[in-house]
Amino acid sequence: MSRRCQIVFAIIVILVNVPLGQAEKRPNLLLFLADDMTYADVGCFGNSDVLTPNINRLAKQGLRLTRCYSSAPTCSPLRQSLFTGLYPVKNGAHPNHSRVHEGVQSLPQYLSPLGYRVGLAGKRHEAPASAFPFEQLGGSHGDGGRTPAGADLPLNRAKEFMARDGDQPWCLVVASNQPHTPWNRGDASVYPPDKLTVPPYLVDTKELREGLSKYYAEISYMDQQMGEVMKILRELGQSENTVILWLSEQGSQLPFGKWTCYDMGIHAAAVVRWPGRTQPGTDSAALVSYVDIVPTFLELAGGKPDSSLFDGRSFLPVLLGEKQTHHEFVYAINTTRGIYHGSEAYGIRAVTDGRWLYIRNLHPKAQFQNMVTYRDPIYASWKKVDSDFARSRVEHYVRRPAVELFDLK
Repeated sequence: MSRRCQIVFAIIVILVNVPLGQAEKRPNLLLFLADDMTYADVGCFGNSDVLTPNINRLAKQGLRLTRCYSSAPTCSPLRQSLFTGLYPVKNGAHPNHSRVHEGVQSLPQYLSPLGYRVGLAGKRHEAPASAFPFEQLGGSHGDGGRTPAGADLPLNRAKEFMARDGDQPWCLVVASNQPHTPWNRGDASVYPPDKLTVPPYLVDTKELREGLSKYYAEISYMDQQMGEVMKILRELGQSENTVILWLSEQGSQLPFGKWTCYDMGIHAAAVVRWPGRTQPGTDSAALVSYVDIVPTFLELAGGKPDSSLFDGRSFLPVLLGEKQTHHEFVYAINTTRGIYHGSEAYGIRAVTDGRWLYIRNLHPKAQFQNMVTYRDPIYASWKKVDSDFARSRVEHYVRRPAVELFDLK
């Protein structure tokens, strides 16, 4: 072997054996979570009424996942499923305000051994704390908008976390409290109620339009928070080496959204930006679930997701444009047990392939009850409308057949 060949061979051996973190700087990982936001209520997903310039810009710079689904339509089960990569019944956090089984691990425990700092700024709704050992950067514990503005999402602490050690990669969850009720943030005057387009599955009343105005104002407020996060990344010079995943979480508190497994309850808006890797301004119709996010982040961090540990699997090939499909089916689950003013036990199961949505209501003879039926002025206003559509919407919300099948096309 010539001297030149020996040198080339030695270089190849070195490069092959250098860990990912040394051969190629591993990306930072930023997950931004909205709170109680229907997937269709953002500009880049089709709502022309709502002003979301920052999220729209993110979509132009990255990839929209148009068939992303949450595993539950309530806050705590959804987040604990997202952070563990397990469906709610598997990890134990099935009812709202519940906790995972002993021994269940989550995002920090998977990424920390790979050298990542893992933090959370904003809303916390996971338990027990030992199963979710994020570096806590401050925020609220799902207080429904009672924490003062700014304190509920301390972006100054988030910036300090990002800037702390330039040689160590980080993963940060930025969890907004918006647009969760009581819809008291943002400027509702931007959205005159009489100028808004009412979604066709809702009953058009004065109360609904006033609610939409306040809800849309909160969405714009959350969009501003997203813009601030992107500005911080630019100021720190970390924008180009950070993978951003923005998620709408679950559906809004409007009827047929949150607390239900209808499409407006479990379908999620998702945008991924990875400069130089995801193609700007593109879409993917691959069927993905929130249980896929931890395995995906694990692979992005240079790890190898163990399929025995997760219900989901990495969709990194989708992000890179190497695959156009992912799951054949994804699943969601809900129960009224554990929610405020909920029925004792109204179990709902759902499965979708992205085209068809099959729902099984386990107790069809019972009434579905929650905060909407208890004291929601919008739902109450529907009861006063003298039309077949309004009556059918009111009745369908509380009394549902055992089986429901919807064409989502």
